[in-house]
Amino acid sequence: MTTQQISDAELAGQPAAYWTGVAYEALIAHTRAQMAERGYTQPQFWLLRNLSENDISPDGKGMTLLELQAAMTSYIRPEDDLAAEARVLVERGWLTWDTEDRLWLTKEGEQARVDLARNAPAIRGVLHEGIEDADYVTTLKVLQQFIRNAGGTVI
Repeated sequence: MTTQQISDAELAGQPAAYWTGVAYEALIAHTRAQMAERGYTQPQFWLLRNLSENDISPDGKGMTLLELQAAMTSYIRPEDDLAAEARVLVERGWLTWDTEDRLWLTKEGEQARVDLARNAPAIRGVLHEGIEDADYVTTLKVLQQFIRNAGGTVI
């Protein structure tokens, strides 16, 4: 595979939306492949995180699939099937259902969440290879300005 060199002047005229889209797809594909090699999926990790009072959940209470879907609306992908992912985690003993169709994180699920979170630095490390923290911060600040310029909200 050859990489075409584009001059800075040519790059300056290219659409940011194209490059952010290409970057998003590549980053997600890489992250998900790394997780799959380690035996889990990104949606499974998100389920564990959203049900853990030690992570995203404010209270550690159980949630229905619809509530989880709503909680993940800003990052879940259309192809993600939370019901199927939840079934896998129930089979592993990491989640359990109650009589009101709420999913609850088990003790084993909390330990799995902690263990799986330990993979993040290695996955991040590959993606950040050759990128100085200062350049990374500058990139994020530029992206945030694009968002504001487009009328979006930066949290």
